[in-house]
Amino acid sequence: MSEKPQVDVEALLAKAKKPSADAMTLHPFYRGKVETNLKCAVRDFNDFAIWYTPGVAAPCRAIHENPELVYEYTNKWNTVAVVSDGTRVLGLGDIGPKAGLPVMEGKALLYKFLGGVDGVPIMLDTKDPDDIIKTVLMLQPGLGGVNLEDLSQPKCFRILDTLREKAEIPVWHDDQQGTATVTLAALINALKIVGKPMNEVKIAFIGSGASNVACSRLIFGWGGDPAKCTMVDSKGILGMHRTDLEMRKAEFVDKWKLCQITNKEKREGGIAEAMKGVDVVVGLAKPGPDVIKKEWIESMADDPIVFVCANPVPEIWPWEAKEAGARIVATGRSDFANQVNNSLGFPGIFRGALDVRASTITDEMCFAAAEALADHVGDALDEEHILPTMDDWEVFPREAAAVGMKAQEQGVARLTLSYDELLDHARKMIKTSRDQTQMMMREGFIPEAPET
Repeated sequence: MSEKPQVDVEALLAKAKKPSADAMTLHPFYRGKVETNLKCAVRDFNDFAIWYTPGVAAPCRAIHENPELVYEYTNKWNTVAVVSDGTRVLGLGDIGPKAGLPVMEGKALLYKFLGGVDGVPIMLDTKDPDDIIKTVLMLQPGLGGVNLEDLSQPKCFRILDTLREKAEIPVWHDDQQGTATVTLAALINALKIVGKPMNEVKIAFIGSGASNVACSRLIFGWGGDPAKCTMVDSKGILGMHRTDLEMRKAEFVDKWKLCQITNKEKREGGIAEAMKGVDVVVGLAKPGPDVIKKEWIESMADDPIVFVCANPVPEIWPWEAKEAGARIVATGRSDFANQVNNSLGFPGIFRGALDVRASTITDEMCFAAAEALADHVGDALDEEHILPTMDDWEVFPREAAAVGMKAQEQGVARLTLSYDELLDHARKMIKTSRDQTQMMMREGFIPEAPET
């Protein structure tokens, strides 16, 4: 019997810690990640009379007479605000709006480079959900869409639901819908490898925050059986025995609903009890390592699938999960195999929503994106390649086209475009963003990064 290859743990840990060290060098070097650039020609100073006064009055009057022309005469059609109050940043918790700004700038960078979307980070100095709702509604005239980010729960659910109902532009909470879309795509492909049908697998959702609540909703909508699944929060497994949540069900609406539809086996206890005998773990809990133990993975069913996607450190290091017998392991990080991260979803999904001028982003549009994402792997599908990587940029226009078509099918799109038109436009927008970045690096407008 052949021996297992030795794992160089020290080297793996050093590799895992390097991005944080590099970030502390490069963030102050560039002093930010995004800036405003012109997109119109300035041939000489006479052009200012066109772009500003007096010429600008003409498009203003036209928009006043026909408000839909704002999409034709301004950049509203391609602008998304990344809005956060800094109360649930990555795995860092409530660090405030100033400390959360680097994350939102990073989000804007990904919107531009991967989706050709102009992202604008907006940090709000309030934790009040009503103030956040009011602010977003007041901002929407100048925006094509809104990406809510890093909002604590349970208020994040009410903020999203209210804005989806009241706003005339698509509003999306990436920690919910984005994470759930990519997780669903990864699970679809992982189950293909192990040969298990979605409606038969037992899943333990470790963590019951915004991300995993949304993951469970999409997975159940795709055919997962909630009765076969368990959810775990900081106080244990959800179920009808959780009188603490029953007493606060008006506040924790989504959690209490999950108490009622999951855990048919009436399990009680913590993570260890939830994982015993299950086929899949979807971890979106507090940062690790050691949140999930090797022996708990050993207690799972045959060919276990382990998604440990806490940021910035997974609930268990992937090599430890493999040593414990996991057949497929995924994390939220790009420096390990099988990155399950919302960055594979939101740039393409919003590209498609913007291109058909959608009024909202539905769960069905998320399903369309997940299917496009899963299908794009093709013949490369294996235990270490359950999703495309971010450098496979063709996946984003395909997601965009799928989302745009579904929006039209559901009647939430203002424009009618064919699949090929959507695909070609998304490719052009994304390629332009990538080419512009490379050109600015070549020409020195983006300085060469110092060695780290």
